[in-house]
Amino acid sequence: MTEPIKLLMLDWDGTLVDSIGRIVESMQVAARHVGIAPQNDAAIRGIIGLGLPEAIRELHPELLGDSRYAPFKDAYSDHYMALEASPSAFFNGAFEMLEQLREQGVLLTVATGKSRRGLDRVLSNKGLTDYFVATRCADETASKPDPLMLHELMAYCGVKPEHAAMVGDSVFDLRMGKNAGVRTFAAAYGAMPAPVLLAEQPDGLLQQFTEIGNFFTHHSTETEKASEHAL
Repeated sequence: MTEPIKLLMLDWDGTLVDSIGRIVESMQVAARHVGIAPQNDAAIRGIIGLGLPEAIRELHPELLGDSRYAPFKDAYSDHYMALEASPSAFFNGAFEMLEQLREQGVLLTVATGKSRRGLDRVLSNKGLTDYFVATRCADETASKPDPLMLHELMAYCGVKPEHAAMVGDSVFDLRMGKNAGVRTFAAAYGAMPAPVLLAEQPDGLLQQFTEIGNFFTHHSTETEKASEHAL
């Protein structure tokens, strides 16, 4: 019997909130700001999930060691923060599903490529500062797909890998989950298309976030049946 999931580790952008378009726009604005050709939408979507330094290295290696690196980074952050003055919305039904999972006793955490400042700001704007049990950001630990942030979350929550799962919309999320030895669920409605995500062999493919509830319903049913047999 599959072990029940007690800890859910969640990516933020493109998994819980619909912010992909803003990330793409901000990267393109930053490139034009420093006088280089912006990457196309598909290329930028392909690095979402990484920390900002890693994303810049992948998209614009010519900026490494260049005087334009800091202005690019600042321009990206400034433009994105301006857009986020009105926080990106949760995907349809996502917050309601989080509420349902909390009521079931599932530990909810965030594992994101965002900066600590960026995540704290958006959680504050949404009134969710203390909502998640724990959060980890790319600028305070290793960036995805290194599993360190997941190991830190599991250690903090006292949960073993067999009882944990990672949900994300990028190959970096799924590889991080695999590297940490936890179950992985691919969000096919976010940054990367389903065929790309399926190549990583996730344990489940979600067409919308609310579908994650199906896996918990399954485990709850198994637990109830086991209790009945015990009686």
